[in-house]
Amino acid sequence: MATGYRFSSDNADIDRDRVHAWLSEQSYWAEGRARETQDAAIDGSRNYAVLDGEGVQVAYARVVTDAVTFAWLCDVFVDPAERGNGVGKLLVEGVVADIEQTPIKRIILATADAHGLYAQYGFAPSEDPNRYMIRTRA
Repeated sequence: MATGYRFSSDNADIDRDRVHAWLSEQSYWAEGRARETQDAAIDGSRNYAVLDGEGVQVAYARVVTDAVTFAWLCDVFVDPAERGNGVGKLLVEGVVADIEQTPIKRIILATADAHGLYAQYGFAPSEDPNRYMIRTRA
């Protein structure tokens, strides 16, 4: 596990400027996302961070949930300079542990490139992907 890092579920530890820059400039799923949109997403979600020994945020994730029946893990991002140090593992492990304190039995997510990471924490392909549908507004 990552040493010298700390997992947090405290919104006070979220560096909104950093999160917005990461997601809007470096992610494949939120490129160009407006700051107002990102702030609203943070405000409406459970938020998680990993901080380095100096207290600087080096990773972010959020969960959209009703805290009873549904959870969607999204916006997972690790600072490129910190990748390979176990930060992603610390982040996902912390998120899963937090959600396991609720009655939620199923967490969903979508990823293009981190299947191996999520599999370590019990995530698997959907048994019936044909059941899931998506509606995208132009």
